Amino acid sequence: MRYLVSVVDDKEKPGSTDRLDAIGEFNEKLTAEGYWVFAGGLADTDSATVVDNRGEQALFSDGPFVETKEYLAGVWVWEVPDLDVALKLAAEASKVCDRKIEVRPFQ
Repeated sequence: MRYLVSVVDDKEKPGSTDRLDAIGEFNEKLTAEGYWVFAGGLADTDSATVVDNRGEQALFSDGPFVETKEYLAGVWVWEVPDLDVALKLAAEASKVCDRKIEVRPFQ
């Protein structure tokens, strides 16, 4: 099964900023085990642009689509056998990157 694994940070209590080496090692482990599909960190929410083209003309808004203290800081996409494996890896990922992790299956 394929899962979107979201890294959730907190503007009031952010995770450690010295985790890049540990995250790199974790990504190498995911790759070696055949689970890694994609990963990427995201720029700060202040750099976001929301595009809404549901009406007659596209609207562009600066900033995130919602204002909240928690925000999406990065993502992984993993291909794993089942939810149990995804959750085990997510627990490790949370420790490695010092942030909360959300695991959601693709449909």
